[in-house]
Parts: sequence; structure tokens; C-alpha cells
Amino acid sequence: MKHLLIALMALLIGHPSVKACTTAIVSGKYTANGRPIIWKLRDTETFENKLRYFSDGKYDYIGLINSSDAKGEQVWGGSNAAGFAIMNSASFNVNLDDTTSFKDQEGFFMKEALQKCASLEDFEALIHERPAPKGLAAHFGVLDAKGGVAFYEVNNYNYTKFDANDPAQAPNGYIIRTNYSFTGKKDVGYGFIRYQTAQDIFYQAESMGALNTQTILQNFSRCLKHAVLDVDYRQQYSAVRKGQHFVNSGDMITRHGSSSAILIEGVSRGEAPDLSTIWTMVGFPSTCLSVPVWVKGGNNLPAMLTAEGEANCELNELTLQLKKRCYPIERSAGYKYLNVSELINSEGSGIIQHLEKVEASVFSTTKQKLDQWHISAPTIKEIKEVYTWLDDLVRKTYHGFSE
Repeated sequence: MKHLLIALMALLIGHPSVKACTTAIVSGKYTANGRPIIWKLRDTETFENKLRYFSDGKYDYIGLINSSDAKGEQVWGGSNAAGFAIMNSASFNVNLDDTTSFKDQEGFFMKEALQKCASLEDFEALIHERPAPKGLAAHFGVLDAKGGVAFYEVNNYNYTKFDANDPAQAPNGYIIRTNYSFTGKKDVGYGFIRYQTAQDIFYQAESMGALNTQTILQNFSRCLKHAVLDVDYRQQYSAVRKGQHFVNSGDMITRHGSSSAILIEGVSRGEAPDLSTIWTMVGFPSTCLSVPVWVKGGNNLPAMLTAEGEANCELNELTLQLKKRCYPIERSAGYKYLNVSELINSEGSGIIQHLEKVEASVFSTTKQKLDQWHISAPTIKEIKEVYTWLDDLVRKTYHGFSE
């Protein structure tokens, strides 16, 4: 009955065309290594994304940006040298009666936060200092090097904090947001079905002790579950031979409008704040390899993740080519229909299956390096060597898809 009500609600409300993301924050008290996590599955009509290193504020930082944003004026998730990290999802049930034309400032605001903030307290001060109307309607997921991790539901005039370290607010150590605020107008907004799906998968992972970076990146950023229909297409089609097997992905966490994903794993107390790990899927998550970067490495990001001016990065281009295989129907509403067996099939030749075999070495190597670096700080040369290895691995992986 609960799932039926959610489905009816979503049908009545409809679907936004842009800025509909699924996000979560996780307390370090509930992760195996004690480090907090913020995660954003980005949905937008801007499918071309890349990374950029910035030195234009009090703190240097790495941000996920639209590839066409040549000046890097807006950031859609990132982390800085002080260990402060931020991401967001849009809220569609606040500012409903506000007639101001000043809005859609979230990307500019997150850039400013990365430039100036070192802590949750700094971020709260930044919100306070921003004149009203603030031009904001969003949930900002934030973490810092002191272990702080919280969501801030922000509108044009005020904000409400939801602390993942507070058992009363996050009894299982995590908080999820899609595209409606808990402080906004009830039953208005978007992402009710995605929220239910996220709640289901996070609860299952936490209860199994598997709430970690790899699970979130691989299983949640490539989620093929539909909460209302109570079916996991990833599980179902792993037993079906490759063919023309289409499902409507419109209400799934990962769908045609998913442009990228970013996960930032913070540091434990006493660890170097510029070694927070910024995991990115700079393209469509189901066809994009997960790649880690660190602010400590300076302006030496993997070449596959960056590009000058308005150019798109190479990894994003490669993921979009594979995405076309998954969504081959271009007319009318055909973009909703995913040929799921391109991603998962009984032969084990699906795109997701291949990517996750490669990612096994990425996760193991990253863990090995971080274990060393948290004891003895790495040189920029050492990090550049990891980036060179990652670039080579990306090229080899996607060359395999073209053969």
C-alpha cells in the first residue's frame, strides 16, 4: 500500500526536466573505516561534465563542472584543501509563494563555499551572511575534516540542519534527499519513488555492514531497482541472455537523465584534510569508470577527466557513446527505455559487469595507497604516478568496448 501511494503521488506531480538528483550523507560512525561520505547522483540536461582544479579562493579545491562552463563559474560538487566538501540536490517544494526572479544560484554558491569554508560552522555562517532572497532552493550535503556531516535544507530566507551524527535525526547513520524538502510543502516536489528506492538500498547495506564507498559507487550509482514495482532489474537480467530487453528507467535512481556521480570520502580526525578522496563518474554512471582524485595532487588531474575551455573531457565522451547503446530509441519518449541487457546479462558481457571487474583494481590500489599516505604524506609526484596509471587504465578499458 505504501509503494502504491508513492507511485500515485509521483504520477500526479509529474517529472522535472532538470536538476533532479538523488543524494545522501553518511556518518563516519557507520562506515567501516570511520570516514564520512557524501554522495550525489546528478540528473540534469547537461550531460557533458568534467573535473577542474581551482586556486581562486582561500582554499584550493577540485570541482565537478559542466564542460561548457569555460570559466568554472559554477560547481556541482567538490572538496577543498581544508577537507571541506559539498554537493546538492534541488528542492521543488520551497519558495513556492516567492515571486523573486533571483534563483538557481546553487552552483555559484557551492563554488563560494569551497573557496571560503573549512568547517560546517563556516558554511552555516556563509548561509547567514548571504542576503535574502538567497536565490537558493536546495539540500546541501556537507562534510568537514572534523567528522562533521550534515544536510542543510535551504530556501530564500532560512535553513534547517539535519545532522548525520545525531542518532535522533539519523538513527542508521545516513540521511537521503531527492527533490523535495522535509521542511517544505507536504506532498509537493519530485523524487518520491527514488527516495523510497534509496531508503531501501541504504537500509539493506547498513544492516549488512556494507555501507562503504564501493557499495555506494557501484551498486547505488548504477541502481536498476524500481521500488514501486518491487523489482531489481540488475538482479533479474543477470540470468537473461543478451538481447532486446527494454525497461522504463524513468523512475529509477539511475536513468537517462543521469549525467554523472560524485562521492567524497572525508578523512578521520588527525589525517591530512587534503587527502579526502573525491570519487567521480564524470559521465553516465552505468557506463563510466569510477576514478579517485585528491586536492593534495594539485593541478595535475588525470587527463581523461579534464579539458580546456568549453571542450568536453575524453572519459565523458566515451561514456556517452556507450550510453547510446543502452538508450537506442531516440524518437518521442523513447529516451526512457533502457535496453538493460547492454548493462547486465547472463553471459557476463554487460557494460556494468566489465567496468566493475576493472574497478576491482582501482579500489584495491586506492586503498593500498591511502593506507600508506595516511602514515606518510605522498609527494605530488607519487599522486601523479597514480593518475598516469588511471589514465592508462581508462584508455585500455574503453578500447576494449570498441573491439
